Amino acid sequence: MKKLIIASTSTIHGSGYLEYILLTLSEFFKDQQTILFIPYARPSGISYDVYTQKAREAFGKIDKKVVGIHEFENPIEAIEKAEAIFTGGGNTFELVNQLYQNKIIEPLKEVVEKGTPYLGTSAGSNICGVTMMNTNDMPIVYPPSFDTLGFIQFNINAHYLDPDVNSTHMGETRETRIKEYHVFNQTPVLGLREGSWLEVNGNKIKLKGNISARLFRKNKNAVEIEAEKELSQYF
Repeated sequence: MKKLIIASTSTIHGSGYLEYILLTLSEFFKDQQTILFIPYARPSGISYDVYTQKAREAFGKIDKKVVGIHEFENPIEAIEKAEAIFTGGGNTFELVNQLYQNKIIEPLKEVVEKGTPYLGTSAGSNICGVTMMNTNDMPIVYPPSFDTLGFIQFNINAHYLDPDVNSTHMGETRETRIKEYHVFNQTPVLGLREGSWLEVNGNKIKLKGNISARLFRKNKNAVEIEAEKELSQYF
């Protein structure tokens, strides 16, 4: 049975890396001692080693060990043998590119579908959807495909922001971009605000945190989904 946490972000304002969700992660990974970290998204271009150390320090606070997938000669074998998996945030285009280049898209799908616990934050959450097409990230590389893991039947727009009526910014809002997406695509999109996450157990998906999420579906009005609500009724 699938067991996932799909979080909008790793860090909320005024909090350290993963700090706001550590208690949840302590329970989520209670039966696992070692977590395989996928650092391919490289936020701000940091190295895999630096990124893995950041994750290692955070999980050390709940007595969990972290190993980076890049530390293994065979990344496919690392996925297949992992007790648990965490994919961090950064640039979704580069993350997806590396997943394909290292041929771990299918192995990752298989082990998580069979029950290996998975945590994603930001870019690591974007890839849980049908495609990565609702990322906010700059296309710095061209992955072989926009198709991703399909653990959920919709796409994620992480770090979702509501329009600021007091802003002088004249550019497009997130809602505008998602409406443009739905001119050409059917897949629903969930705007995950900062500090919120999805808890997936098999086919059940629940919104967690203290903030609502915004669901966009083609040719329908957007709806607000309150925390602790099941999402299955919308699909």
